[in-house]
Amino acid sequence: MRWAVVRGVRWRRIAVRVGRGLTVWAVSTVTLLVLAGLLPDFRLQSAGGDSATRTAVTAACGAGAFALLSALVWPLLVRLLLLVPALVLGVLVFFLNGSLLLLALRVNPSGRAEVAPETAVVVAAVMSAVASATGGALAVRDDDAYRRRLARLALRRRRTGPPCATTPGLVCVQLDGVGHDVLVDAVRAGRMPTVARWLGAAPGGLPLGVPGQPPDGVRVPARNPAPPAPAPEGPATHTLTAWRTDWSSQTGASQLGILHGSTYDIPAFRWYEKERGEVVVCNRPTSAAELQRRAVERTGDDGLLALDGASRGNLFGGGAAEQALVLSIAARRRGRGTRSRAGYFAYFSDPANAVRTALSFGAEVAREIGESLTARARGQRPRVGRGGLYPLVRAFATVVERDVVVAAVMGDLLAGRTAVYADLVAYDEVAHHSGPCGADAAKVLQRLDRSLALIERAAEHAPRPYRLVVLSDHGQSPGETFHARYGLTLADLVRAGCGLHVPRRAERTRSGAEARNAVRAALGRPDPADGATPRERPAHGTEPVVLASGNLGLVSFPDVPHRMSREEIDARHPALLTTLADHPGIGFLLVRSERHGGVVLGPHGTEIPLADLDENPGPLERFGPGAADAVRRTHGFPHTADIMVNSAYEPEDGEVLAFEEQIGSHGGLGGAQSHPFLLSPLTLSPPVAPGEELVGAEQVHHLLRRWLRESDGPRVRVPGSRTAEPAAREQPEEPEEPEEAGEPEGPDGPEEPEPEREHAA
Repeated sequence: MRWAVVRGVRWRRIAVRVGRGLTVWAVSTVTLLVLAGLLPDFRLQSAGGDSATRTAVTAACGAGAFALLSALVWPLLVRLLLLVPALVLGVLVFFLNGSLLLLALRVNPSGRAEVAPETAVVVAAVMSAVASATGGALAVRDDDAYRRRLARLALRRRRTGPPCATTPGLVCVQLDGVGHDVLVDAVRAGRMPTVARWLGAAPGGLPLGVPGQPPDGVRVPARNPAPPAPAPEGPATHTLTAWRTDWSSQTGASQLGILHGSTYDIPAFRWYEKERGEVVVCNRPTSAAELQRRAVERTGDDGLLALDGASRGNLFGGGAAEQALVLSIAARRRGRGTRSRAGYFAYFSDPANAVRTALSFGAEVAREIGESLTARARGQRPRVGRGGLYPLVRAFATVVERDVVVAAVMGDLLAGRTAVYADLVAYDEVAHHSGPCGADAAKVLQRLDRSLALIERAAEHAPRPYRLVVLSDHGQSPGETFHARYGLTLADLVRAGCGLHVPRRAERTRSGAEARNAVRAALGRPDPADGATPRERPAHGTEPVVLASGNLGLVSFPDVPHRMSREEIDARHPALLTTLADHPGIGFLLVRSERHGGVVLGPHGTEIPLADLDENPGPLERFGPGAADAVRRTHGFPHTADIMVNSAYEPEDGEVLAFEEQIGSHGGLGGAQSHPFLLSPLTLSPPVAPGEELVGAEQVHHLLRRWLRESDGPRVRVPGSRTAEPAAREQPEEPEEPEEAGEPEGPDGPEEPEPEREHAA
């Protein structure tokens, strides 16, 4: 009896799949007929005309041949194009897709179909999109379609990959730039239902035990407050914890600390190193590679992901053997073992993914242009320029990078990897230009929540259990720019204090958004030859080098080989430190002192030695607890600038003044930028003991290490590695029956491709 039931279910599934395939074929045939009627360079009839039946047969044969070639030839063809720059591959997909259509019509038995090459690209793209949409619509009613698709991919990976452990793995998803309070407000407003479900949020707010604000009471004023929305009730599965960054509250420092356990000598997002005569920028591939090398040398450890780990979309590799979209290896992209764009290949190897992402990319560009024009028409303040290439950069961060990283993470889950760390930069990029609490950023949070739900569903079908940790590397503080408020840049103010010429037209400082160099790496464009942009190129003589990292400024004198002291600066430029400290847009300065070792300077002649900050914080008092410790630690770095400048901060509204062209900024002290979040499963040990605080990315690294050890088993030494591998364990039982290739997308998202495994050198 049981055998008969199983057999009946199997035949019913086969019938459903055959019916779905026939339906997609029929829709594709109709699409081909419609396109032949609309496009003048595309026909399915002979010159003298054919009957409707013959034309329909020609269209059906063409649609079937195109689908067959896409399933058989396409993966082999795209596999040869891995070394093509990632975004170029996304465009090339359309032309290759058009070539397959030309071939399909050429082998058509009727021999009557003809199409111009340029028209073939359009026809193929439309057919791929229609077939994908039709398959997805049919799968909505099939509750098991998405589960079967994931089970099939998991089965294939277990058959072709190494033995998979049965202990829980750890997946860390970084929501770049999302502050603790921004997350709490989004959950309360109903914009992140997945996170709300994890927290067991009751209607109208968060449950008891989840802090509503960071320990020092810093709050982000909501620009577009929304009333609390009902959230799903249920038992909580995660706990939310706020943590505090170092002085340099930016991705370079935080992610290096989280992945490699060291934030030492990372004073800012960009800084000038006198002994090398170069500007280091955290999101430049060559700089990222050097910073990673230094961290590994300092800690003596390869990183958090050294044991069967995967790094996706990050600045640094974390020691992972599987790296894709990692900036620190982009500079070495020519080697087979260092192809950082393997994730793009895996994603764009599916024509349907390319079409879907291209359409979303275009929609995001149009959305950004519309939102920018609306903000300008309304006279919205504060506001920064959002023209030029920015709409393309935003679309890359919010569509391409998000889709590719999520697809890669799902592939890692199905492969059963032990540790995965992925960075989604969408919110950070939008918040820089639209504000951290703006409507544009809120929409991005909604899409990121859907991405988390997709990853969660993939984890349910992985060959091993997974614990999903979501965290951020920093927050963002709102506020207008220093240039907009005072009509000059920090560089202009420094030049004035040095007695140098100040141009009438104040020059704007470059933005340091993380997505910009990721776009450069995706395009395969190398770093500038001189290692510095014109704004960052060191000057000769007494010309100071002035760099900006959000609301943190750095002033260096390249002709002096050591870090200058206050006494030396006063001797050379008597008015400089006073000009900076007394300016209303400056919060405080940090300089070396021959007498006190280091001093904090404030307005009206305030001078406080670092050793006295605990008793007399002076200008640091408004920046909250931990500010003195952060300043003292940065003072001990070898590459701390001659003058460290932190902008003014208004605790009442949480606003800072960015030295870059950003109305949502981070990089220094002041407000929400220093308070990211950590969302961890309750099955893991508590992040901190009651009454304690999680401070610094290095502590987050040790916390993640502890969580990995909690579920780790016996280790075996791997030849050539400084770390040990977990011993292989018995594989879980495989699904009864694999699914055939070509399963349509799931009910809640597109079919996810299988990222090719790439090993870092």
